[in-house]
Amino acid sequence: MVELTVRRASLWQDAVRLLLLLDAAAEPLGHDPDAPVGAVGVVHTQVRLQKLDFWVRNPDYLANELLNEYDADPESPGLIDAAERILSSQEPDLRRFPMLRHRFGAFEHLDNALSVLVEKGLARKRHRLGDKRVIQHNYYLLDQGRVTAASLVTEAPALGWYVERTRLVVNLVNGVGGTRIKERQYLQRDYAGTPIGSYIPAITEQVRARLTTLRQAGATEVGHTEVAR
Repeated sequence: MVELTVRRASLWQDAVRLLLLLDAAAEPLGHDPDAPVGAVGVVHTQVRLQKLDFWVRNPDYLANELLNEYDADPESPGLIDAAERILSSQEPDLRRFPMLRHRFGAFEHLDNALSVLVEKGLARKRHRLGDKRVIQHNYYLLDQGRVTAASLVTEAPALGWYVERTRLVVNLVNGVGGTRIKERQYLQRDYAGTPIGSYIPAITEQVRARLTTLRQAGATEVGHTEVAR
């Protein structure tokens, strides 16, 4: 279902978010013959960058994924608490910038925001070519980009939210490739059921209800354990 009113980020907001996401997600270069001069890290594939960006821009889906992780491992520390912090605040509304559903999931053209970073000497994009077409896009964070990311947060502490969220998103899927992240996101029914070309809808209330159910189940289990003792 297409939303009647869709919040759009400004070009500056997109550029800052993309820079901080690159700073959080960039992996060591290793032996990378394509790396530009001054590169300090790389995000391999547009798919990975787009899918990470989706969770930053849609806190309710991020909270749902945290609850998925909690379901899989209830003993893992902090997952349900992190989801609750997101859902008990206004974050799902204030920080939400919807993305369109395309053939391969959530997508938005990054070129405008990236061009700002390229112009300032903060990042670079390189193509890896196959026989007849581009087979991979790689996104390089430059040394000046890392310095700028740190200075931005120092000068504008409110941007610290983006640092926290981008790191939370990256840690959630540390070592997981873009295709696998895409598959995980498709497991969410509302996401997968969005018609191609439409904005992926909010799921905030569903996830809040799920959190309540999990909290109640946890309290019941604790109560049973206390009785057993």
